Amino acid sequence: MMVARFRDLAVDYPVDKIVYRFLVEGQLAGTTTIRVAVSDRDTAQGLAKQTGRSQMEIVHEALELYRRRQLLEDMNEGFAALRRDTDAWDEEVVERDVWDITLGDATGGD
Repeated sequence: MMVARFRDLAVDYPVDKIVYRFLVEGQLAGTTTIRVAVSDRDTAQGLAKQTGRSQMEIVHEALELYRRRQLLEDMNEGFAALRRDTDAWDEEVVERDVWDITLGDATGGD
């Protein structure tokens, strides 16, 4: 059995338990490996050093921002397609007018 000797501690700890605790119970629990360009890895490392955050956090935030941007672009494309279809757009306007009438219901307005 391989053991790890911790600096400043007079204990031996089985390596398999260290790996298990790190991978399953620690920071890498629920992670995977993906291939990225070396330049992207270097960018992530630089941003991590600059911000004091982990590369995992940097990549996670970048992907989340990309996901949100993609969602907005898809919504804009759908809205533009709706505007180009005059019959569908007319139906949308009628439906909005119906909803606008209900806005005053809760406030006791007109």
